[in-house]
Amino acid sequence: MKRNHTMMQFFEWHLEADGSHWDRLKYAASKLKDIGIDCVWLPPVTKGQSVGDNGYGIYDGYDLGEFDQKGTVRTKYGTKDELLQAIATCHNYGLCVYIDLVMNHKAGADGTEKFEVIEVNPNNRMEDISEPFEMEGWTKFDFPGRKNKYSDFKWNHTHFNGTDYDAENDKMGVFRITGENKHWNPHVIDEFGNYDYLMFANIDYSLPEVRQEMISWGKWMVDTLKCDGFRLDAVKHIDYEFINEFLQELIPYTKEHFFMVGEFWKADVKACQTYLEQTNHDLNLFDVSLHYKFHEASKAGADFDLSTIFDDTLVQTNPAQAVTFVDNHDSQPHESLESWVKDWFKPSAYALTLLRLCGYPCVFYGDYYGIGGPSPVPGKKDILDRLLYARYEKAYGEQTDYFDDPNTIGWVRHGVEELEGSGCAVIISNGDHNSEKRMFVGEHRAGEIWIDLTCHKDDHITIEDDGFATFPVHGKSVSVWALNNPL
Repeated sequence: MKRNHTMMQFFEWHLEADGSHWDRLKYAASKLKDIGIDCVWLPPVTKGQSVGDNGYGIYDGYDLGEFDQKGTVRTKYGTKDELLQAIATCHNYGLCVYIDLVMNHKAGADGTEKFEVIEVNPNNRMEDISEPFEMEGWTKFDFPGRKNKYSDFKWNHTHFNGTDYDAENDKMGVFRITGENKHWNPHVIDEFGNYDYLMFANIDYSLPEVRQEMISWGKWMVDTLKCDGFRLDAVKHIDYEFINEFLQELIPYTKEHFFMVGEFWKADVKACQTYLEQTNHDLNLFDVSLHYKFHEASKAGADFDLSTIFDDTLVQTNPAQAVTFVDNHDSQPHESLESWVKDWFKPSAYALTLLRLCGYPCVFYGDYYGIGGPSPVPGKKDILDRLLYARYEKAYGEQTDYFDDPNTIGWVRHGVEELEGSGCAVIISNGDHNSEKRMFVGEHRAGEIWIDLTCHKDDHITIEDDGFATFPVHGKSVSVWALNNPL
């Protein structure tokens, strides 16, 4: 039978820049498969502006840790050969591999150029705050270490429409590059007036030669890495007409079931739905709305109405295209979009993604293995292993919700015949005291003894003759009741 799919984001922001991450993935692959992970999303594999760059400050898309550029051959995560070995190992264990593509900007230019710009208000990019003037900017990308291998495309200021640093005057700002038909792209989100510009040298997708180069690069990545999907970074800042063109070119080029998911960081589910329509529903999206619900619930405690946890979320409105997650590298502490879900609620949040019928759940590396950096956070491997076990072995079949109380909610997965012992009853509380909920699991279950797979409760619950049972849960906790023993 077809088992549940589960993705892991296999990185966090503060991984050591020691070049060992691809080897780490290679050695983890078999264990990941054992715990129910069958897809891994990797960080950007391309050469960044320095050896410590996480990959989002992309310098050369064709350098996967092969060329001596920016003071290093390897990337933060390792060499190209180590990357290819890790991907091959993942495939040997039946793990799909998704690659993070950064297509919004370029960083770490090889040289400066002089060109005309207009400085704009960072809080309203449609408002000019200077007259046109000549500036010196880092916009020349020659990739001397690569020597034209794989591509002879060279980037200069004409391929960008904005940058953030006036080298001559040592001044930071948002500078719109002028010229014939030079403007912010209109097919982006309208935050800050127009959110085409995000950082570094902003790629101008109004140019046919730029679009063709980026599509060729995407195909080269598929051919080189034999990957199974892409995560498209920062798509709300990129011309959605180009994203459409990219999808239309790449989807028929790739193997069947190649997976594409975009990071459209917007909590407004209507904006997400509009973007899905603009991209012809060919792209999946991370459910940012649900993430912020989790964050809010973890801060509010018993004041949050759990029965509304899925209201105005993508997994509720567009479940087939929602990738659900609890936290990621941007939401972790001290990062750009910090909105960390508090520890007490995190197991409940993971239950709400892993054990439900809808959505494609993603487990965060930092939640599983822990977070490094200036404020380390230990991982939650034990509870996540138990929830992943419940997802892989139990969370199948029809779903009945008991979202009838603001502080205690539950649901039942009724199981499938093909998987003996499948089915579970999940109960979550955000109150301060023990709670319970009477739920129907099926008359054919009468007499079965169910236990809490999370080990939060040590009760043994006997299913009654009418197929009901009363399932308990500790305050501010989650319990997953099912037949058979836990890990």
